Amino acid sequence: MSRKLLKASALVSFMTLISRVLGLVRDVVIANLLGAGNAADVYFFAQKIPNFLRRLFAEGAFSQAFVPVLADVQQNQGEDAMRQLVARVSGTLGLIITFVTVLGIIGSPVVTMLFGTGWFVAWLNGEADGAKFELASLMLKITFPYLWFISITALAGAVLNTLGRFAVAAFTPVFLNVAIIACAIWLSPQLDQPEIGLAWGVFLGGVIQLLFQIPFIYKAGFLVRPRWAWGDAGVARIRKLMIPALFGVSVSQINLLLDTFIASWLVGGSISWLYYADRLLEFPLGLFGIAIATVILPTLSRRHAGKESEAFAHTMDWGVRMVLLLGMPAAAGMMVLSAPLLMVLFLHGAFDVNAALGASLALWAYGSGLVAFMIIKVLAPGFYAKQDTKTPVRIGIIAMVANMVFNIVLASLLGEQLGYVGLAAATSMSAFLNAGLLALGLWRRHIYRPGRLTWLTLGRIALATAAMVAVLWYANPSVADWQQLSLAQRPLWLASLVGAGVLAYGLSLVILGFRPRHLKAGSQF
Repeated sequence: MSRKLLKASALVSFMTLISRVLGLVRDVVIANLLGAGNAADVYFFAQKIPNFLRRLFAEGAFSQAFVPVLADVQQNQGEDAMRQLVARVSGTLGLIITFVTVLGIIGSPVVTMLFGTGWFVAWLNGEADGAKFELASLMLKITFPYLWFISITALAGAVLNTLGRFAVAAFTPVFLNVAIIACAIWLSPQLDQPEIGLAWGVFLGGVIQLLFQIPFIYKAGFLVRPRWAWGDAGVARIRKLMIPALFGVSVSQINLLLDTFIASWLVGGSISWLYYADRLLEFPLGLFGIAIATVILPTLSRRHAGKESEAFAHTMDWGVRMVLLLGMPAAAGMMVLSAPLLMVLFLHGAFDVNAALGASLALWAYGSGLVAFMIIKVLAPGFYAKQDTKTPVRIGIIAMVANMVFNIVLASLLGEQLGYVGLAAATSMSAFLNAGLLALGLWRRHIYRPGRLTWLTLGRIALATAAMVAVLWYANPSVADWQQLSLAQRPLWLASLVGAGVLAYGLSLVILGFRPRHLKAGSQF
């Protein structure tokens, strides 16, 4: 089974890699077009709100609630029952999402007021930043329909994942990136406000993603007619699991929105710096953490349905080891190379050195919590596979409240100029709290306790990561030296540093006794 998990994870990671690379290309194009000023702040705000709701209604809480129930039906009732459940869920979810989408389009000024309060106050007082409020309200009307398209797309992707067809859903985000890049190149230059062209890219990306998945759902035999079925037993189970999961699985997204709210009061560019840093953080998080979590959730759900408690624990242990193996060096490398990464990717056009350095501080703070973000993606399915959403929601609320406190304290201590760094650091701190409480909950319920191999692997990885950091720290040029390098030289230098870090990490692991067999679920020393 571990070989199948590894193969599926590798496939999802590869597809995700394509999407993330195109995502970086998209962000490079946006940085070149908008930089990190007011226009960029408004665009990132306008795409963040529907993206947040996507995590709640689609890829986050919904998937965590839907997949375990669907896997249970597959295991015990067969595909005909699965089709009936999909029809009822698609009809029910579709109508609800339609209502929310229409409400969001009509009430976009109210949404902007709630999450961009600083801009709204400036608008009331006739200040210059009031223009941000008006522009954000307009752009939200364009980007909000993305929520409808991506929610239905996520439902189709969840069905395909449950059937073991992971590649389609993993590849789908590529089309969003392509749509935004195309609009940035061909539409935005034709407009007086180029950021509006990017908003239309988000809209088109949602349409294309849904159209892409329809043939695969049809081929699998699950293109069924939607039916409203609020009172259906299967829908009720999903609803019961989903409502608390809205908080439990999306805490990090709620924290990011809180960051946006506070950042609207800080120095101009704060939202953009946080966005660029978060985008780089999402690269390893999606490539490793989300890919592993996507693969293990259906497997854990089947193990629970089949009452295979030992196999369930082995699957979780495998997921934790994989996250540690990939996440710890990724986090450390991202922190050490935060400034070079941003300078190589974005330092041209409207994105200047100050923007790169500002975003690098946020990336350092976010990077410190990368392992925690990834661990959450693996530990939370341990509860959801057993259809326990109450525990994660309690933990999520605790983490969210803690993040609010951390936000206020750190932003106040660092002031208006550096307050955004405090927001990023607070998000990382709350992620560690969230991960720790999830681990404690699994431990106390005897659902999952890391094996001896996992603890030994953690020690090996920590030492190997330290060796990698030492190499990178020694070889990394100063910021002034990076500025002196040409556009062609910077990527070569960065590639050589990454290669040296990977080599140092890999050799250190081998010297410390780590072997490929340790990746197998249930393996021993």
